[in-house]
Amino acid sequence: MRVDRSGRPLRVVLAEDSVLLREGLVGLLGRCGNEVVAAVGDAEALVAAVGEHDPDVVVTDVRMPPGFRDEGLHAAVRLREERPALPVLVLSQYVQRAYAGELLDSGDGTGVGYLLKDRVGQVEEFVDALHEVADGGTVIDPEVVRQLLRRRRDPLERLTPREREVLALIAEGRSNGAIARELVVSEAAIGKHIGSILTKLDLPPTDETHRRVLAVLAYLRA
Repeated sequence: MRVDRSGRPLRVVLAEDSVLLREGLVGLLGRCGNEVVAAVGDAEALVAAVGEHDPDVVVTDVRMPPGFRDEGLHAAVRLREERPALPVLVLSQYVQRAYAGELLDSGDGTGVGYLLKDRVGQVEEFVDALHEVADGGTVIDPEVVRQLLRRRRDPLERLTPREREVLALIAEGRSNGAIARELVVSEAAIGKHIGSILTKLDLPPTDETHRRVLAVLAYLRA
C-alpha cells in the first residue's frame, strides 16, 4: 500500500464534474491505499467538503459548474488563501498560462501541482505527483512547462543557456541526480549551476527546497 511520509494513507477531497472521471479517480486512489473522504462535482461543494473533512490534499478540475470556466481553480486559490499550507493538485484539460501562474502564486508557494488530465492515465506518475504535492512539493506537468516557455521570450537574461536548461529541468520536478544524468554531467556540476541560478535570481540563502520553488515561480511568472 502506498502511503505518505508520515506513514498513513492520504485523505483526499476530490472535485471533478465528470461522473465517469470522478468515479475512476476514486477507484484509482483507493487502490493505491488512499481514502477519498469526499468526491464532489462543483466548486461550492469542494469548499464545503474541505471545511468538513480537513483533508491531507485536494484534487480538483479547473473548469466546473455552473460556468465551466475556472470555478475549480478559483475555489482552490480561495482555499489556499484561507489555509496557506493546504496541498492542492489541479487537473486541466489544456495548458492555461494564467491558471498555472495563479495557482503557483497561491498560499505559501508550496504544496501545489498543475497536471494535464492525460497524466492521470499514467497511474504511477500521477500518484507520485499527488504524494509529492501532499508532502509540500511543487509539481508542474512537463508539457505545461514546455508550452509556457514556447509562448514568450526568456526573461532571465542573467542566466547562461546551461543555467536556463537546468532551471527548466528543476521546473519539471527533477532531482539534482536526475538533471545530472539528463545533461551527462556530474551532480557536483549541477549543484554549482543551481547555486549560480539562485544567486543570479537574488534569492535569499534560506531553505534550499524553498529557494528551488521560488526559482521555478520566477521562471514561470516572468
